[in-house]
Amino acid sequence: MISVVIISKDEASLDGTLTDVTCQAQELGESAEIVVVDASDGRLDDIRLRHQAEVRWVQFDQPPGVTVTIPHQRNVGVRTAEGDIIVFIDAGCRPEPEWLALLVKPLFQDEHIAAGITISPPGNTGDSVADRLMVEGTLANRYLKESASTINLAFRREVYDTVGGFDEGFAYGSDTDFSWRVTDAGYRIRAVADAIALHDTGSLRRQLRRSYVYGRARVRLYRKHRARLRHILRNDLNVVAYPVFLLGLPLTFVYPFYPALLLIPAWRNRSDGAVGVLKNLTFGAGVLAELAAL
Repeated sequence: MISVVIISKDEASLDGTLTDVTCQAQELGESAEIVVVDASDGRLDDIRLRHQAEVRWVQFDQPPGVTVTIPHQRNVGVRTAEGDIIVFIDAGCRPEPEWLALLVKPLFQDEHIAAGITISPPGNTGDSVADRLMVEGTLANRYLKESASTINLAFRREVYDTVGGFDEGFAYGSDTDFSWRVTDAGYRIRAVADAIALHDTGSLRRQLRRSYVYGRARVRLYRKHRARLRHILRNDLNVVAYPVFLLGLPLTFVYPFYPALLLIPAWRNRSDGAVGVLKNLTFGAGVLAELAAL
């Protein structure tokens, strides 16, 4: 059985995701189920009732003192699921036709974990370059070198059991931690470039907020995975470059053209323009904020 697990909290866009996923699950026959782990405290009951015939709905109760429950909900979803293959897609994503069949196909062959492509819908602001590079890189390589987001991911249950699931000590970054532990355990993440899901990244303010918390999470990730620090300049340059740039801003009083250094990444990522640079600066600010809190 294939279990599609979706976590949600107050996301009305879950309705469209369930409509699309239900259709694709039905195309696979009785071998697929859909599990929603919802932390909305009943506020999405209209969606639950609309899809109750096709979806197993798990009401998630937020643990005391925990504000972000992403890894907690993912663990509950896997424990609730009955399938030997687990598929994650986020609430609000709109999978393209045959997404589910394409994503799980490698797992019926010799693979253990597979990642699809998530791109922004037309007119969405901010992720065009990241989307393009991800697609091009995935087309060029059968396996991802570093990590995969759980926004569009499938794996055999044995992979989850081997690494012990998602680390609930993370608010954000638990998906990166999961995939790092998966690759450290010897598994390779198969890239599936034609398993595509569209995801609206939201307003610029929301994107910047996400960049900031991901910056903070990156520091926590490296505190746990210290061995990866040896390769940080090669594999994760932004986590060094942008914090260093921000620390150097006082040099502007002596070297007025110091901020012009940003023209280099702006040119390289010119499809994103100022938005991409601004997100990276916000990511760098998150890194510095977390380092200052240590």
